[in-house]
Formats: sequence, C-alpha cells, structure tokens
Amino acid sequence: MTSFSLDGKTVVVTGGARGLGAAFATAIVEGGGSVVIADVLDDEGGALAGLLGDAAVFAHLDVTDEAQWASAVATATDTFGGLHGLVNNAGISTGQFIEKEPLDHFERVLRINLTGVFIGMKAAIAPMRAAGGGSIVNISSAAGLMGLALTAGYGASKWGVRGLTKVAAVELGTDRIRVNSVHPGMTYTPMTSATGIQTGEGNYPNTPMGRVGLPEELAGAVVYLLSDAASYVTGAELAVDGGWTTGPTVRYVMGQ
Repeated sequence: MTSFSLDGKTVVVTGGARGLGAAFATAIVEGGGSVVIADVLDDEGGALAGLLGDAAVFAHLDVTDEAQWASAVATATDTFGGLHGLVNNAGISTGQFIEKEPLDHFERVLRINLTGVFIGMKAAIAPMRAAGGGSIVNISSAAGLMGLALTAGYGASKWGVRGLTKVAAVELGTDRIRVNSVHPGMTYTPMTSATGIQTGEGNYPNTPMGRVGLPEELAGAVVYLLSDAASYVTGAELAVDGGWTTGPTVRYVMGQ
C-alpha cells in the first residue's frame, strides 16, 4: 500500500504564513517534503520557514501578480530542484448580502480567491510537466458546495474554484498532473476566529459533528492528495467539514 509520504516532493503553499496554510506547510515538511511558503505576510512567513528548517523557504507572493507567481515557482525549482505540488490556499472572506456588497469588493474577492488560483495553476503546469507530473490542491470551501447566505463574493469565488479545478483535471490528466479541490467547513483560524467561533464539542451545533474543525484536521486531507497514495484521484471534491454539507444534525433539526 502506498503511504502518504512526500519524500522528494516540493510544494508551494499560498497563504502559507498562518492558519490553514501554516498547518499545510508544517504537515508537508513532517511528511518528508519541501515547501515554499508563499504569502504577503513577510514576517510571519519568514518566521515559520525558520521554524521548519532547511526543508522550508519563504517567498513573497501576491497571488494576483503573475510576475510574483513566476518568482515563487522559480524559488521552488532553484532551491529544491523541481515543483511537484501546489496548494492554492490564499483567500479572503466576505460577509454581506448581495444587495449590500459593493462591486469593487466583490471583484476584489474574485480576483484573489479565483483569479489567483487560475494564475497559480498556469505558473505550475510547465515545471510539473518537466518533473513528470504533480498534484494541485485547490482550497475551495463548504460555500463552494452549497448556497450560503452572506457570501456573495466569497461563495461565487469558491464555486468558481470548484469548477476551475474540474476543467484543469480533464486538461492535465495525461500529463500526470492531478487537480482536486478541498472544501473546508467552519475551521478555527485567524480569519474565522474574528466571528467569535470557539473550538470544542457543542460549539457548532448545526453540523453532524457539532463542532468547528482545526487546521491540523484539514492538513491530513491535503497531504493525502499531494501524495502518491492519491495517484488515481483527480477532479474530486473532498469535503472536510464535519458533515456540514451533508445536512444538519438531528438535534438541530428538532430544535434541541
């Protein structure tokens, strides 16, 4: 049975300085891989790279900038000899009704969350092809699997990431480049903690598991998709959401 080992693999993780991205970067190194932590948060990203040691390096990256993408990919190939994985994780959230959301904010969310993924995949294809294949993991959301109120820009972008993932999967399969999407539910990160959510049982009762997730629980899914254990998995949607998109818990439905 193939293990989840990432030995010999180099992965770029966007939004890698904190939250989910930091958990992904840490898990990649723990799995034997090398990682380029790509983010606009220079101090936090550099500090994390220092903690992870020689298998990690930081690269400044605004995901909407093609030149910076080229530089981040070059950092991977120049430092570690190739590019075998990409985790498109960088993103921003939104929380307004459609009729209240300003057009410029809606477009900014799409630019970062969706166009950034598009540019990143374009930048990664040639070096992955040169490496004999690779794995792209696009971080969508539970909001990319269902209609979720107050997520006009965010929801639209995450549905877009889901669709773009499938287009890339069918185009790149014969290049041995696998492309999959991961759909986190409510997860405790610096971005979501501002909403007041708490960790622990009973703190998110409208999901079957009754709680929010932790970044480390998402990291296992990402490492699996990056590894050779997922060698026949492409175009898939992996919900890591405590069952949220499956349906509400019985107690919640009954008002208990």
